[in-house]
Amino acid sequence: MKQKNWQEIKSMSDKELIAKLGEIEEKYYKLKFRNSTAPVKNPLEIRELRKTIARVKTLLAEQKKGK
Repeated sequence: MKQKNWQEIKSMSDKELIAKLGEIEEKYYKLKFRNSTAPVKNPLEIRELRKTIARVKTLLAEQKKGK
């Protein structure tokens, strides 16, 4: 993940993070389904999306703990 994107995600509010998480998860599942039917051009994108989902979930947990 590019540093600029990571800084943007870290500065988001809870509601924005939840919306972003839903968007990323939807993209991940669609890409994973497409990959099961026919190989995608860039399979590393699946891994990167999975890591981004984990990062966003971690941020949400940290923000919950902080409150």
